[in-house]
Amino acid sequence: MDDPDSTDKTRSKTLADRAALEQILGHSLADRLWPSEAMALGTPVRVIQDPEWGGPWAREFFGVIDDTAPPELIASPKAQPGEFTYFVRFNEPELDRDGDGPYRKAMIWGRYLLQVGTRRDH
Repeated sequence: MDDPDSTDKTRSKTLADRAALEQILGHSLADRLWPSEAMALGTPVRVIQDPEWGGPWAREFFGVIDDTAPPELIASPKAQPGEFTYFVRFNEPELDRDGDGPYRKAMIWGRYLLQVGTRRDH
């Protein structure tokens, strides 16, 4: 059973993160809907490294899809067709490939996320 105090603290941090992000963006995220094609909120994931350059994280680790902001399609020529960015809350604070951090969550491109329990996650 989840600890209610822990759940309340996590929710409070998420709301604070969303408020900070809205300040940076200059607009509210309240009207943004969760895309039906995206991984669901709360999906457990493994964050993987890119085999070609060993990044963007120092190691592979686990987290969960977070609702700081809904997933967005990536508008970059380097994105895969239909690729989303997701906010991921990490199970433990993590360092990026350059040694910066530790971070407790980040926006991550979908290609670096594997749903826990899928065949590719072994």
